[in-house]
Amino acid sequence: MTRLLILLFCLVVPGDRIVFAAQSTADVPISMEQKNTLLQELFGTKAVKMERDEEYVIGHGDILSVSIYEEGDMAVSASVKQPGDGGGTVQTGAQVMMDGRLSLKDIGDVEVVGLTLAELADYLKKLYSTLYDNPILTTTLVQSNSLRYTVMGEVARPGVFKLDHPINLVQVLAQSGGFTEWADREITVVRKKIREADKAQFDGNTLNVDYDDFISGKSLERNILVCSGDIVIVN
Repeated sequence: MTRLLILLFCLVVPGDRIVFAAQSTADVPISMEQKNTLLQELFGTKAVKMERDEEYVIGHGDILSVSIYEEGDMAVSASVKQPGDGGGTVQTGAQVMMDGRLSLKDIGDVEVVGLTLAELADYLKKLYSTLYDNPILTTTLVQSNSLRYTVMGEVARPGVFKLDHPINLVQVLAQSGGFTEWADREITVVRKKIREADKAQFDGNTLNVDYDDFISGKSLERNILVCSGDIVIVN
């Protein structure tokens, strides 16, 4: 039986767009524990300090590609023109519908919202195994449409923005056109879910940043990365 190579990977493609993809975790030859142990042996304290982002969680409106080795693309009815390609490359995929389902060839609609790409790959491998012999299946995030943050208050261009790359508060301010002439130059971030690592920065569910303090070199650690669902209020 063909051994399945298992990967969870992130590819940088033209235009600095990041593509997330995963294959099923079935028959994993090397465990995550083994990988972490080797990192510790090779890099010591550096391995402990390495930043590890949470896995991407699929949301409504995302466009996904699902492919099976030697069978091709299993996604139904969506295509995306990739930005910055010049030639206008079109990549196919299926869009997650409002009911949280994804339409795929041979198996119809499947519920996917709330799953990571690796979890979806595991789930679909089980489903397609009823039709194909040991399918090697890959799921790819073609376009993220579900991650968004809101900027409101005294900025030139308030609104709702896609979170398609890591962005900190200063960059958010620049993207929103900067302060208006009436701004007090204070920023409040409201976040629904506070991770353990962020609790020292937040007071409950809010973080307050004095921009003038920041540009004078104080409280630089408060220039945090924005998370999906954050509300950034500029006063």
